[in-house]
Amino acid sequence: MLRSLKTIQAYKLDESMSLNEHPWLQYIVSAEERMVNLERVQSLQDLVNANPVLDYVEKSLEALDRLQMSFWIQEVVEEVLIWSEVAKGGTVRQRVLWQKQGVHLMAHNIGSSEIYEWHSSPLHSEARRHVICTLIQTHGLIGQYLRGEVPFAVQRPLMELIQSGLLAASELKELLLVLNQCILEAVSRELWVEIAQQIAEVIELIVDKEEDSGFSLHNRLKRLRASSISRGENFEQEFAKLSVQPAVIEAFQALDSKTLWFVEAALHEFSFEEFAKLFLIILGSDSTQQADHISFERMMNDMYYDYRGQKKINVYKKRIIEKYLRECSFEDIALARFTNSGHLSPQLKQAGPQSDTVYFHMEFSAAADKLIQFCIEAEKSPLYEKAVLMLFDLFELRRDAYDRFHNEEEYLSMMNQTADYKKVILDFIVGNRVVDIGPGGGVMLDLIEETFPDKQVIGIDISQNVIEALERKRQLENRQWMVLQGDALNLKEYVKPGSIDTVIFSSILHELFSYVEYEGKTYNHATVAAALRSAFDVIPIGGRIIIRDGIMSEPAEQQRIITFMDGEGMQWLERYAKDFAGREIQFVRLGTDEVQMPINDAMEFLYTYTWGEEAYVHEVQEQFGYFTPSAYESFIHTVLGPQAGIVVSRHLLQDGYTEALSPRIRIFNEQREPVSLPDSTCLIVIQKQM
Repeated sequence: MLRSLKTIQAYKLDESMSLNEHPWLQYIVSAEERMVNLERVQSLQDLVNANPVLDYVEKSLEALDRLQMSFWIQEVVEEVLIWSEVAKGGTVRQRVLWQKQGVHLMAHNIGSSEIYEWHSSPLHSEARRHVICTLIQTHGLIGQYLRGEVPFAVQRPLMELIQSGLLAASELKELLLVLNQCILEAVSRELWVEIAQQIAEVIELIVDKEEDSGFSLHNRLKRLRASSISRGENFEQEFAKLSVQPAVIEAFQALDSKTLWFVEAALHEFSFEEFAKLFLIILGSDSTQQADHISFERMMNDMYYDYRGQKKINVYKKRIIEKYLRECSFEDIALARFTNSGHLSPQLKQAGPQSDTVYFHMEFSAAADKLIQFCIEAEKSPLYEKAVLMLFDLFELRRDAYDRFHNEEEYLSMMNQTADYKKVILDFIVGNRVVDIGPGGGVMLDLIEETFPDKQVIGIDISQNVIEALERKRQLENRQWMVLQGDALNLKEYVKPGSIDTVIFSSILHELFSYVEYEGKTYNHATVAAALRSAFDVIPIGGRIIIRDGIMSEPAEQQRIITFMDGEGMQWLERYAKDFAGREIQFVRLGTDEVQMPINDAMEFLYTYTWGEEAYVHEVQEQFGYFTPSAYESFIHTVLGPQAGIVVSRHLLQDGYTEALSPRIRIFNEQREPVSLPDSTCLIVIQKQM
């Protein structure tokens, strides 16, 4: 076993052992700040009680211990590995002292090589010390080059080891292969296997003292967007859009000499256009023009928080930054005409003695930061709605999209689990062009394409983030449907009147009813009327509108008695009645765990009760049933007139409600006779007539 591994294991068994003879380990274990790339961290809470830098060094040494090589190669690589992370360590006081001494703490490979030089053994030859110092200084740069974070020029100190005669080309090649295998296997064995060939190709360029002629701006940006591309970003299409703006491309040429830190961890959740705008802001700054390094560490740290033990993107900050960038054109940024916001602004700062480094982040005002933190703390509580609406007011965001703020991935995934319920819609589609309003996770788009491959299918959603997610899905799965960002209440602005044969509202009209502020209020039947008129405007004679949505029971005067089988049911109802804003929820307590309620109040509550605590903050804002069947038909005829023929009008109990509620409640009529749950969902098909 390597001596350094034995030292680490001894320390873990006895943390009080003296480390005076092992300054590299003393620096690493004394770290009072966690300087970690959050890209590969699963839980921020784990960082409180862990030392990920020590764990990483230990894993890299374990990888070295498994490999077969000459003793000389192993000894050199071991020394490089134990010193390459020391600039991430040290107490706060030690780090302040290092800064005063000029140690480059931001570029930790450079800083670590500087610290190593102070501690290198006088027993080693100057040549050996120089080789090790150079390998520490360039530690990880081959991987960073493959990720687009550094230009090829940073590898030149390695080439100079051959040119100066300190190493033969074969020696440098073996050292770099072993070193990079250890570095990558410390992250994951799979990562090493995945990119080992690419690593070997870069090493060949280094030892042959050649430049990489293929490292263009296009290729560098493509490498920087690798994570986004793997999730479906159409990079070539997005880069082509950028290429038609010569001033933007010219500004990006400044990247040629820049080293980037933490860029993917900070920016991979943003679209390519947003990514490009952020870089244009950075590259247009005078301070950046003089810098060699651009660090996104502060922005990376700002973009995540811990949610039930898992690292989670700070979607609140992300949405607000996205809005800021949407309001800035490339031309505005090039002319330094930024959006005037008192609560958000781009910041570029130099820190410490290194004038060659700038730190970039989007800075929120103290009030905005505290409000965002309040939203995070309010998740899963009745305060959440109030907190989010205050945030929307502060940044003038659209309220009708705020249910997508929290757990958006889970929301879209849940939407994709409803495929079986939506298949019935397929039987009523007519014509060649079909629009799905509010496509969510894209399940309806997929069903239509798979069933009718010759039809042109379009999804329209108000949320830019949903559109981006669907575009990624379309790219990854090679789907033929398309998506547009648009307002369901004004469809003729996006599609030509008379050009759409079928418009589908699948579980979306109740969301428009609940969330969209129309004529000054939400929970508004006029919103549903506007959506139906909007759809009716774009279909021809013979065209159809298909509605699948919540339904109320009739006669509405019926009463239901609910007996709660668990101890929390009554508290749930009291909380729901207080929080629900759609209408007053009426109930009369008959006992400790029993109430009598109007049938539609009972069902509106039970829909939310079914979904449980995880979904409460959203479901309590939505009124699922907003018409009885006969009232819906009458409403359609009133709103759309005699041209609207209702060719199908059904209602049913959606699968799952009975099974989900049966262990939790018993339901009776007024005579205390057991009854089934009433129908929850309607299917209405409207055909445009002469």
